[in-house]
Amino acid sequence: MALTDLKIKKAKAKEKPYKMYDSLGLFVLVNPNGSKLWRQKYQLDGKERTIAHGSYPAVTLREARSKRDAIRDQLAAGADPAVQKRLDQIEAETQARMTFLLVAEEYLQMAYDRELADATIRKKIWHIHTLAEPLHHRPINDITAAEILHLLKKVEHSGRRETAKKLRGTLSGVFRLAVVTTRAENDPTQAVKGALLPVKVTNRAAITDETAFGQFLGDLDAYTGAGVIKDAIKFQILTMARPGEVRGAVKSEIDRENRTWTIPAERTKMRRAHVVPLSRQAMELVEANWSHIDGVELLFPSLNSNRKWLSENAFNSAIRRMGYSKEEVTAHGFRATASSILNNRGYDPDVIEAALAHQDRNAIRRTYNRATYWEQRVALMQEWASILQAL
Repeated sequence: MALTDLKIKKAKAKEKPYKMYDSLGLFVLVNPNGSKLWRQKYQLDGKERTIAHGSYPAVTLREARSKRDAIRDQLAAGADPAVQKRLDQIEAETQARMTFLLVAEEYLQMAYDRELADATIRKKIWHIHTLAEPLHHRPINDITAAEILHLLKKVEHSGRRETAKKLRGTLSGVFRLAVVTTRAENDPTQAVKGALLPVKVTNRAAITDETAFGQFLGDLDAYTGAGVIKDAIKFQILTMARPGEVRGAVKSEIDRENRTWTIPAERTKMRRAHVVPLSRQAMELVEANWSHIDGVELLFPSLNSNRKWLSENAFNSAIRRMGYSKEEVTAHGFRATASSILNNRGYDPDVIEAALAHQDRNAIRRTYNRATYWEQRVALMQEWASILQAL
């Protein structure tokens, strides 16, 4: 006689385990401790075998019968239900191990292998390990667009629209890796692409008036803070480089005889090496900061350790102490200052762009410009230094 829910509920534990049969091999095993376990007998290769279907009431009578029928279907197809169950368990465990963090770590390793800039890798690490922490232990194929949107909106609502946009890009890279390695079916970040607010574009604050910049340079000369930071800022202004390129400058990049500074590709925005002609004034700063201590390679090392970079905020902090607000001038803005003053004075825009290491969108022009502007850039950098001295 087939079982009913009421009959199973009323079943009492006895001194020894006993069975309550349903139909087609399905039964409940009632143990002395009161547990009620679903079991199913079946025949395979002339031998009687038993397979478990969980416990009652976690697995209902209806669910147990459905499991029983699935076993019968497997037997009809010539499969061993016990083997299939183990394969299903392995698959489930494998999928559970395919977490977002596991794939993300592989994505970060690829970034290292591709030799992306250190700043780029640090940003991706921050995105993954800090901002995306709620996703870490989720099976990557189970993560939905709604989860991604919730995560990104949380960042966006904190006022960091650009961070939210860049975080979406990092997450997309992780999911694309999961897709091509068959660990996810799609990239859920694509569905939320248009749901984020546009980034508010704000130009780097820069002084473009020559008289005002002359005043700034005078204030920089009078700055009584750390000399290494003052010299590093001067070197940045003279070379039109980016702050991170200057902070990472090492002696091996300087050719003192030919007066050049070669910034390696991994530290430039365009991911290609950039050779800077050094003016007489820039070389004076190099010589003044050249360390003869073994093992000290940085030109402008940290105040805390001569083997560590100056902090990312070192330049702007010094500028604030000089009395200039972030709305007036930033370290990144010195490049705009150079571009504005030189263009206003009628210098060749293409030579200025080459000096700033801006990449021409046209591949042929880009190759031609890099090949022909060296002498002009050498002259320009010395004239720029002379302009700064005059200002």
